[in-house]
Amino acid sequence: MEPKNWTPAELLHLSSGHWNIGALHAAVSLDVFTPLTGGDITAGELAERLGVDGRALAMLLDALTAMELVRKRGERYGAAPAACRFLSQDSPDYLGHIISHHHHLVAGWARLDEAVRSGGPVRQSSSHGSDESARESFLMGMFNLAMLSAPQVVPRIDLSGRQRLLDLGGGPGTWAIQFCLHNAGLRAVVYDLPTTRPFAERTIARFDLADRVSFEEGDFLSGHIPGRYDVAWLSQILHSEGPEGCAVILGKAVAALEPGGIIMVQEFILNDAKDGPLFPALFSLNMLVGTARGQSYAEGELTAMMAAAGVRDLRRLPLDLPNGAGVIVGTVA
Repeated sequence: MEPKNWTPAELLHLSSGHWNIGALHAAVSLDVFTPLTGGDITAGELAERLGVDGRALAMLLDALTAMELVRKRGERYGAAPAACRFLSQDSPDYLGHIISHHHHLVAGWARLDEAVRSGGPVRQSSSHGSDESARESFLMGMFNLAMLSAPQVVPRIDLSGRQRLLDLGGGPGTWAIQFCLHNAGLRAVVYDLPTTRPFAERTIARFDLADRVSFEEGDFLSGHIPGRYDVAWLSQILHSEGPEGCAVILGKAVAALEPGGIIMVQEFILNDAKDGPLFPALFSLNMLVGTARGQSYAEGELTAMMAAAGVRDLRRLPLDLPNGAGVIVGTVA
């Protein structure tokens, strides 16, 4: 592929892209869009409701209008249709949690040069750190993302006759929930850190599946996975580890499966040259900033690691998922 012939204007537009990000993140943090969904109001009225400076809020609202997330009629503002659907806390399609998670990543990305110099992380992991706000944004952000892709993935996977699913590192349990909703005879266990339990149990209760989806505390690197399963689902957990850690995780997942069990791995997958697609390539840098050995993996690397763990009949599902995501499926003897 020939490199893009960047112009100075395009490079400067790319360099200042964080201005758009900052405006969006601030609006979500302040919860600007929820009250704007209820009807047009002035900047002063909204500032009084939110407890913020009126002049500064008007500047933010004007920028959001220019970004087409807010509409302005005279001196009154209202949320644009997309903002009503995805950025209001009253909407079932709210994406604010994952946007807040992205906000927590900004400081680390600003130190990417340090991570490249040292080869190690410059921020604490959101899932393992002590910041409760960052953990909630991360875990419920995973819920946001899973709810966008699960409706495409789950119906394409035949689990007929399967009875027990292991959602390894399943966070709030979104995938376990969706698999159970789509497969009436299936039960699932979400295996994750103890700090994840309250988020998972609230999400499971939200879908009224407490009788079919349970939570098991543990660390998939150092802990034991109890029980036997005929399906294992590993969504976006391998990229947090180096090849050695991936081998441990895959080995434990395979060991927990009955003969003939299915194992499914979802990741942001690089091509085998590792120079694309763009999102997995950038996501690899996100792992550099935040983990000791994490990275995005190429499809060939993932299939090789799964084969080494004893998985056979490997194939990538023919799915068109966002951000270079893909699902590799295989069976164990």
